[in-house]
Amino acid sequence: MSRPDPTQPPSLAAERVSLTYGGTTIVERLDLTVPERAFTALLGPNGSGKSTVLRALAGLLAPKHGTVLLDGRSIAERPAKETARRIGILSQGPAAPEGLTVLDLVRQGRYPHRSLFGSWSQADEDACSEALRLSDLNLLRDRPLDSLSGGQRQRAWIAMALAQETDILLLDEPTTFLDLAHQIELMELIASLVDERGTTVVAVLHDLNQAARYADHMVFLKAGKIVTAGEPGQVITAQVVEQVFGLAASIVPDPVTGTPMCIPWAKGRRAGRRRGDAEGNRA
Repeated sequence: MSRPDPTQPPSLAAERVSLTYGGTTIVERLDLTVPERAFTALLGPNGSGKSTVLRALAGLLAPKHGTVLLDGRSIAERPAKETARRIGILSQGPAAPEGLTVLDLVRQGRYPHRSLFGSWSQADEDACSEALRLSDLNLLRDRPLDSLSGGQRQRAWIAMALAQETDILLLDEPTTFLDLAHQIELMELIASLVDERGTTVVAVLHDLNQAARYADHMVFLKAGKIVTAGEPGQVITAQVVEQVFGLAASIVPDPVTGTPMCIPWAKGRRAGRRRGDAEGNRA
């Protein structure tokens, strides 16, 4: 994929950022540069600050200290609508008014591109149609959101984010509620947005092996601090998995892609029984 001009400031970065909720510090003095036109995965245990960092990068949470920069300028200095034309975000557990259809929701993604009294344009229509196509929702476009399964609703919210047509897309656990087939479809879609459209994507993910397959860059967080960051082949090690997740694991090549694959070591009685069964079968 193409790379940005190294002489230009990074499009999205956090400098010495500290973030708090209710007086409790969640993230402290974080430095993060998001690679442009690449897929970055944020990983870590629950409570490590992943979603908090994502909200700060979107300009939805003001740092107590430090600065979030968009094109070298503090995001806090930009009008919200201007930021929304550059950065789209899909948060965890979004809610919509009762009775809203899939198409109604997707059309809301065009808000940053429209003036107060501006009429609906062909560009708006084309963006929504493409978002529905990419999310495989054309047949459900007129269905109320509350009549859909959890996975279908999640795809509708993703379609809304796609209709926003931003350079940067932030996704908080986007595979939530999706079955395995739709998880893979979504990861393939994210990869195609990066490779074919040059979109910068940052996603909070829980599946380490999916992240390793699809992400260009990985950031491991623990207790609000970055443990390590880099390409999957550089940062997914048994030592990192132990340090971040407190879990012993073996790292082997993925038989399909050759990227690192994490195999956790089970503990306890059932694990011991399985090992015994395996040894008995070999005997």
